[in-house]
Amino acid sequence: MELVKHSARRILSMLMVALGVTVLSFLLIRVAPGEPAHMIAQARYGDENLTDELVEKVRVEEKLYKPIYEQYFSWLKALIHGDMGESILTGKSVAYEIKSSLPTTIKLSICAMLVSLLLAIPLGAATAAYYGKPTDRIITFGSMLCESIPCFWLALILIICFAVKLHWLPAFGGGSVKHMILPALSLGIGMTAITMRLTRANMLETLSQDYIKTAKGKGLRKSSIVMCHALKNALIPVVTMLGLQFAHLMEGTVVVESIFGLPGMGKLLVDAIFARDYQLIQGCVLSFAFVVVIINIVLEIIYGLIDPRIKTGRRGSND
Repeated sequence: MELVKHSARRILSMLMVALGVTVLSFLLIRVAPGEPAHMIAQARYGDENLTDELVEKVRVEEKLYKPIYEQYFSWLKALIHGDMGESILTGKSVAYEIKSSLPTTIKLSICAMLVSLLLAIPLGAATAAYYGKPTDRIITFGSMLCESIPCFWLALILIICFAVKLHWLPAFGGGSVKHMILPALSLGIGMTAITMRLTRANMLETLSQDYIKTAKGKGLRKSSIVMCHALKNALIPVVTMLGLQFAHLMEGTVVVESIFGLPGMGKLLVDAIFARDYQLIQGCVLSFAFVVVIINIVLEIIYGLIDPRIKTGRRGSND
């Protein structure tokens, strides 16, 4: 029961965040340089044929003459019904463009997250188990080095090594698993350092607990203590960080998708910005925000299942 209440509170708070994102995305686009009516008219009729009369015609057709709050509520009402407007860049509905692009971005983010977790959790556990020894120092130094490398620079290095020199993997386009490997590595390796250090810190704290000392006193093997007893509890704070990491990964897709030519939301957003397609920009920003909110809701539920204190209500009393 306590878990249900906790999840409901978190879902409500995140829905409020999502509503706030709609307000910010709508207002920031409106205060940015360039009038929406002028941009739409420019895209429809071209620079050579553009006149003040055509701009005014677009302003009336799109109801851009109304006060900003009326425009927002009209747009929000249409958004609730699934209407995000029409893209200036492609002439298609924004919802269609996002529906076509979002799966690629989500797939890339999940692959990058898997790369990060598959590398970070074993490495974090190893550094904690061998704290202060050469293994700990080497892995920690390597993680700091990976964290300091920008994802776009790493992407270019991976392209040169595995696509240009070795011809093992494709460097451009999408459509197959091979096309996802280099972009996922470009995003995931940088996130590995953060997750690894967090895992290491939590493992060191967990290994100092009394029940771990008791397990050692019973003569259990070190590998059994680390993997079966300490790692599960050490991963609880890591789960809470996954939401923030996923948001960071979604941001990274903007750069990585452009470099690798993946037909995802990141590339779509970059193209929309260059074309000053304000409807498409709004739709992309909202889609990124809603995906992050949904991922955080799912992770909150998972966190409640992992952490027994939420089920018993003890976590709330401690806080």
